[in-house]
Amino acid sequence: MASFVTEVLASSGKLEKDDLSSKISKLSRKVEETKEEVSDMINKKYNEFIPSMEAAEELMDQVESVSRDIDLLKSCIENEVQQNLHEAVTEYAKLKQQLEKNSAVISMLQHLQEFDTAMEEYHRTLQEKKYEAAAKQLGKAQVSVEALKSWESSDLPLLRALSSEITMQRENLIYHLGEEWKKLAVWKLPPAKELTGMQSFLTTALHLDGGGSKEDKPIPFLSSILQALATQGELQTKIKLFGQVLLKYMLKPLITYPSLLVEVVEQPEQGTVLSLQGEENQVEHPVPSHVYAKILMVLKTLHTHLFDITVGDKKVSTILGDQIWEEMSDCIIRECLLYSIPNNSSQLAAYDTVIKETEDFESQLKEMEYLAGDSTDLLKYARNVNCHFASKKCQDVIVAARKLMTSEMHNTVKICPDYKLAIPKLPSPCGGNREKQEGKRNIQCDQILENEKQLSPRTLCLPVCRISESVQQLVELAIKTLSEAVGSSPQCAVQLFYTTRNIFHLFYDVVPTYHKDNLLKFPHLAAIHHNNCMFLAHHLLTLGHQFRPHLPLKDGVAYFVDLVPGFRKLGAQCFVAQMNVQKAEMLERLCTARNFSNLDDEDNYSAASKAVRQVIHQLKRLGKVWQDVLPVNIYCKSMGTLLNTAISELMTKIMMLEDISTEDGERLHTLCQTIIEEGPLVFTPWPEETKNKKYQEEVPIYVKKWMTFKELSIVLQASLQEIVDR
Repeated sequence: MASFVTEVLASSGKLEKDDLSSKISKLSRKVEETKEEVSDMINKKYNEFIPSMEAAEELMDQVESVSRDIDLLKSCIENEVQQNLHEAVTEYAKLKQQLEKNSAVISMLQHLQEFDTAMEEYHRTLQEKKYEAAAKQLGKAQVSVEALKSWESSDLPLLRALSSEITMQRENLIYHLGEEWKKLAVWKLPPAKELTGMQSFLTTALHLDGGGSKEDKPIPFLSSILQALATQGELQTKIKLFGQVLLKYMLKPLITYPSLLVEVVEQPEQGTVLSLQGEENQVEHPVPSHVYAKILMVLKTLHTHLFDITVGDKKVSTILGDQIWEEMSDCIIRECLLYSIPNNSSQLAAYDTVIKETEDFESQLKEMEYLAGDSTDLLKYARNVNCHFASKKCQDVIVAARKLMTSEMHNTVKICPDYKLAIPKLPSPCGGNREKQEGKRNIQCDQILENEKQLSPRTLCLPVCRISESVQQLVELAIKTLSEAVGSSPQCAVQLFYTTRNIFHLFYDVVPTYHKDNLLKFPHLAAIHHNNCMFLAHHLLTLGHQFRPHLPLKDGVAYFVDLVPGFRKLGAQCFVAQMNVQKAEMLERLCTARNFSNLDDEDNYSAASKAVRQVIHQLKRLGKVWQDVLPVNIYCKSMGTLLNTAISELMTKIMMLEDISTEDGERLHTLCQTIIEEGPLVFTPWPEETKNKKYQEEVPIYVKKWMTFKELSIVLQASLQEIVDR
């Protein structure tokens, strides 16, 4: 090789074309031979697995020697080409292209050398458990293979062998790292089928073997494992899986079960063990301070022994925090903070303690770099207590209201004229001037009404009737909710006010649907529902005005007055539907009277008499059901309407008869007299209400055709002369 270069350089300063071409050809052949030998060696080492260390070193020396010769020749040729450019530009360009090709081959050989060196270092560091260094060397080998792939003339079988080797060694490294990771954090978990309560988590334990710590500095071995996992892109996966197990088997149980505690035991030269222990605790829901303390104990232990290491630009504790924080904070809110919200506005001030505890909790997590940022959803939830208090209160109110609406309606209470809603004493909206204003207003009213006619104390009072006990409780619930709104923040007050409105909207939708069948089937319930609706409408007229000065609502708000027509209509529709049912039954009974014809026949007379007795019985039965429930005027109008329907049908049937014999007339008169005698009895009040006996005398007022019916009864018995005389 040296003699060849010497011959080239021995020229007198001018090279012959043919001589130069032959020299380059010889050099090209040498390069190709070297390439083939190197490729053959690499194939044997990584594809055929034949040891060839000595041959490789000799070949690499040969490669370096040829490389130096090429550099000398390249320099010489470039100078010569510059001097003789005008003579053989084309020829020298081809020669230079050949040299560049040779240079590319040399570059490929250098990458192969780098790959081989990196792999040798990788195997050595892997055996010494220097995982971070091994990962870096494997990365260098990967870079060399990627560089070889960029050359079009690369030997494809060789590249496949090198790529396969890289893949296999990467999996090998990941396997070793996985085994080391398992030794760092060893879980003892209960069987998945046994996770049915607190007791099932008492077998949970986590053994940490981070190699201990030296003055708060983690040992290099732990750092090496985590850095190597990060280099191979496996750290996120490992931390994610660890976080899922940590949440399911340790953090969530500690949050959910107040009687579950965490115990940390330091075992010299063996590591640290975190285990769950139970205690006797009768608390139904966990207290925020206790939950925060248990979580911090777990996370501080993990931070000290495992995660206080920086990988790249991130702490490992931050990676874990990103994986567990959202789900953990949701669990804290759902299982702990939600039950810490006060039940009434007087307890809101005491809730500031919870806010401070939450701030301290997050502050400590930020110090350990589990959290980043200024505020989280957990802290925002804790601070927004007024909104949550109102939401919880509203939810509780709606649940309680719906429970009352779906309860039995037949449990009733009697409403007397002197009945008043129990409105609590409300604070003065005008401060100290209220008494003066009230005094002036009373004086003015006395002066105005001094000579005027006074209204009855019972004016605008609800008449005596019976309503469902649940409806009375519903109104009391609405008043209690409005009273809570008076002492709350503006946002909370508005929310509670509209929740009160929603109570009545809910009644309007739920009760007619839930009790639909019973309201049609039982007259008693229909009457009670009618009274319930009228009772609600009556008090909705003034309920808003009683609280209006104390609520932060804009002018123009209707409060509850706009709901009144709907409730009146709802009650009336229900009772009218029941009246139609009773009318239909009554007419159906009268249809069995065989049109009241040919009553001289005993069978026909018996059928007609039975139909009349059934109608009277139906009216009396309704009287017993409705008399103590409905207001007197509504009761009398209802019974009068039904009785009027019966006599109207009877009169129609009689008027349709073509011929009425004397015997038929006598018997028709008897049937009419039965109704005339028995009918007014349905208007007779209960014995203790003898003062209302006048309603029996006012039958014609409520039964429009009563007098006509009595006249018809007389005519049926009268002679022709008596009829003429009348």
